[in-house]
Amino acid sequence: MRYRQLDKIIELVPGQRIVATRELRSDEDYLRDHFPLFPVMPGVMMLEALYQAAMCLIHVTDDYKHSMLTLDEVRNVKFADFMQPGQVLTVTVEIEKADDQMTKVKAQGARGEVVAVSGRLVIGKKNLGDAGDPQLSANDEIARGVLRQEIAELMVG
Repeated sequence: MRYRQLDKIIELVPGQRIVATRELRSDEDYLRDHFPLFPVMPGVMMLEALYQAAMCLIHVTDDYKHSMLTLDEVRNVKFADFMQPGQVLTVTVEIEKADDQMTKVKAQGARGEVVAVSGRLVIGKKNLGDAGDPQLSANDEIARGVLRQEIAELMVG
């Protein structure tokens, strides 16, 4: 993942919630262009952090049943504060509703006690091999292996 927006997972309760953190570093490439005199994390990157945490929670909850999780819908997103270099975004995602085709979550990212971003996300669940192509099914297995490894790297302790 080119723009990994999580540094570590500090709590993960399958089927319920995840808490992860992301420290904004001053050397991040996009900060050179995103208000050079007042560098802040772009809102879309904060939203991506919420989505990536939701993906981790769903993959672990569903035992990596689906190789592809898509951000199908974003509802009631509010950007309420800036994230500057050196600050830590603590992302909390809770499952509200889930079935075999989608999961709805409530998510927020906070800087200390201040909520910087919040919203509800609808995550679609798919497999490349759903169309019946055996070669794509093999790619699903490869993707699941990569996902397992990436999530394991984020787990603390």
